[in-house]
Amino acid sequence: MKKIKYLILAIVLTATVSLNAQSTGSQLFTESLSKYNFDETVIKLNEIITGDGWKVMIVHDLKATLQKHNFDVLPVQVFEICNPKYSSKMLEKDELRIYSSLMPCRFSIYEKSDGKTYISRMNSTMIAESIGGVVEEVMSQVMYDTEKYLEQVIVK
Repeated sequence: MKKIKYLILAIVLTATVSLNAQSTGSQLFTESLSKYNFDETVIKLNEIITGDGWKVMIVHDLKATLQKHNFDVLPVQVFEICNPKYSSKMLEKDELRIYSSLMPCRFSIYEKSDGKTYISRMNSTMIAESIGGVVEEVMSQVMYDTEKYLEQVIVK
C-alpha cells in the first residue's frame, strides 16, 4: 500500500512540475495575432511608437539578413525601441548597469506558415519582479507602455 501511495505522489509531483514548466514558458513570452498583414503591421507600429519619448531605434530584418546567407524564411522583423526617461534610470547607477541587457526593449513581428502575422515579446515585468527596486519599477512601466502601443494592432 505504501508503494502505491509513493507512486501516486511521484506521478502527481511529476505532472505538477511539468505543468509549471509549461506555464512558465508560456508566461515568459507572449504571442499575439495582428489585425493586419505583415507589411501593414510593420508600418503601423513604426507610426504608432512615437509618443511620450519613445523612439524606434532600429529594426532588424531577419528575413533579409538570412537571404544574404542563402536561407529563405518567412518575414521576421525585430524592433528595438527606447525611451530615455526609462533607460537613464537603469544606467545612472553602476549597480544597475548589469541589467542593461534588458535594453533596449524588443518585440518581433513575424509571419507564420498559416499566412497570419504575429507579434511576440518577452514579459520583462516577470524578469524584473525577481530583481525588484528600480529595475522592477522601470521595466513594469516599460511593459505597460509597450503593450499600449501593441494593443492598437493586435486582435483582442
